[in-house]
Amino acid sequence: MPPKQPGRRVAYVAVCRDDPERDTATLRIEERDRHFAYIESILDRLLVAGPLTAEPGQPYGASLFIYAVDTEAEARELLENDPYFRAGIYTDVRFEAFQPAAGEWIGGKIW
Repeated sequence: MPPKQPGRRVAYVAVCRDDPERDTATLRIEERDRHFAYIESILDRLLVAGPLTAEPGQPYGASLFIYAVDTEAEARELLENDPYFRAGIYTDVRFEAFQPAAGEWIGGKIW
């Protein structure tokens, strides 16, 4: 990843897999309003977020968050404060630094 430019945050991707031992579909419904309110409160630090499914129309089994933050620790803190995380929906969480390089969402390419 290129060095961070002054004034620009780093992107961190969090892929959060649902706990297969829990009824996460019910937990998602129970925590949805709190989760949405929390997401709205951190919109300035989210590039994109949403649920993942194996196929369209299937139940959600994971979530994806791409945070615009200064450190991985900040990304972890944002996730750990999410009501879905606090409710125990996620069992496997993976963080990766991400360098957006091309695509419609970033308006083309960086080279």
